[in-house]
Formats: sequence, structure tokens, C-alpha cells
Amino acid sequence: MKFKNYFLGSLLLVFTLTLAACGNNDQDTNQNDEKMEEGKDHGNMDHSGSGEVPKGLKEAKNPKYEVGSKAIINANHMEGMKGAEATIVGAYDTYVYKVTYTPTTGGEKVTDHKWVIQEELQDANEKPLKPGAKVVLNADHMEGMKDAEATIDSVVKTTIYMVDFTPTTGGDKVTNHQWLTESELSPE
Repeated sequence: MKFKNYFLGSLLLVFTLTLAACGNNDQDTNQNDEKMEEGKDHGNMDHSGSGEVPKGLKEAKNPKYEVGSKAIINANHMEGMKGAEATIVGAYDTYVYKVTYTPTTGGEKVTDHKWVIQEELQDANEKPLKPGAKVVLNADHMEGMKDAEATIDSVVKTTIYMVDFTPTTGGDKVTNHQWLTESELSPE
């Protein structure tokens, strides 16, 4: 009986810590300066990607961080990301959105998810959408994201990057991670 209580208590503690890790860490934003808040830990994010980019996404002509160069990650989208050394795999110019959506798999609403790009929105044209606009997501960064209805929280035109990095917490190398904004990277 003690083992059962210990197991249930441990399970409750893990669940509570998981929910706490999903808490939002918002700060004020200034879209003109491309300063977006740290956001929250996206533990269910598919950390590595195939390297495929959405149709219509244009490579950046003069990115601050060129493909093959190194940078330090200042973002904290997931555990072990902040402070990690990134290798730039791709650099693209587009509109980038922070969105709120309810997963198609059910569960709690995901607020202030970073990042979804213009080319990952269903029926989006080349013009940026305004905060408050309702969209359907083509992105598949997290379970239940694809085909979810979302609300645009903010939009910035910037260079976004696909990167490889090894988490500062150890573990497997993350390859083709999508997306980091230019303001979330700094020189080595």
C-alpha cells in the first residue's frame, strides 16, 4: 500500500511540475524592435525536423547569421535551449506569428506559441495578418497543432532561422529546429 501511495504521489508531482513548466513567462513586447518575450517551455514540441520548409518560403538575401555560421540561442522555447550553440541551417525572410490555439487532440489551450510563419497558415496570402485574426494552422510543431484554429497574438516581419543545436542539459542533438527569430540569437 505504501508503494502505491508513493507511486501516485510521484506521478502527481511529475504532473504538477509538467504543468508548471508550461506556464507563461510573458514580458511586454515591442514589435518594432522585434523583441518578443521568452514564452513558455514547449515540452511536446517535435524538437528535430525534416529540414523541409513550407512552400513559398524565401531564403533571406542578407541574413545576420549565414547558413553554416554559429550563434548562441537566447530563446527558452524548450528546456536546454537557452545558451546552446546553434549552427544555422537555414535563414528566411517572412512574417512570424505568436499564436494561441486549442490542440485538435483536445486538452488545454496553448497560449503565445512561438513561432508560426506566414507560410504555415492555411489560405494565407503575402500580406501579414493582424493580431486578433483567426487562422487555421498548417504547422505541425506540436501534437495537435496541425489543422487547429488559432488566434494571432502578434506579428513581426523578420529573418527566421532553422538551426541545429545540442541542448545545454545534454541529450541528443536537435536538428532542423524551426523557428528562431534573429532577435533570439546572438554572436558567439
